[in-house]
Amino acid sequence: MVGEGVLLECLNSPEVEQVLSVSRKPSGRQHPKLREILHADFHDLTPIQDQLTGYNACFFCLGVSSVGMKEPEYRRLTYDLTLHFAQTLLPRNPGLTFCYVSGAGTDGTLKSSQMWARVKGETENALLQLGFKQAFMFRPGFLKATPGQQHVLSYYKYFGWLYPVLRVATPKYVSTLAELGQAMIRVAQRGYLKKVLEVPDIVALSRLHQRQASPISEG
Repeated sequence: MVGEGVLLECLNSPEVEQVLSVSRKPSGRQHPKLREILHADFHDLTPIQDQLTGYNACFFCLGVSSVGMKEPEYRRLTYDLTLHFAQTLLPRNPGLTFCYVSGAGTDGTLKSSQMWARVKGETENALLQLGFKQAFMFRPGFLKATPGQQHVLSYYKYFGWLYPVLRVATPKYVSTLAELGQAMIRVAQRGYLKKVLEVPDIVALSRLHQRQASPISEG
């Protein structure tokens, strides 16, 4: 759901010159700017690594729920997988900006009682220290899907109607997927004073992006 929402913003943005989508399944989208690589095993990028070059930014939206999962497996699918992808990109794109979709409640101090918050925090910390030109950690909360999305989480069908209420009642934890994608494009173009972005930062950056833009190439 998140990946598709961000992809739509990239395809709709005149500031984005081209998009490379790396995923396990086809996006179902066709667009002159879009090229897709389908790859089953994200723990082994050797077969496709030479195609991951020439991009200004990576918008890393892959993730899994920790519900029903023990820490070793969640760590493998969150920390290990993300770092492997980032470490593969870095030497091939030395000027790349890496944007990682984490989540509200992530704990960078690693002291949280919640396993997922610690693992996500450890992942954020490692990415920030990896050596990218720029790296930004995005912590969205409740996300409103973009109209026309094909991949929407099942819970959204039952709770999506709450968005207008939550936006007013808890604005620090609610945004749209369009705002998330626009904020990512904005930081890839112009940077930001913070490296860890909460929902208010995402909304503010989206508004700035709508006012100013310049061409870039996204991957």
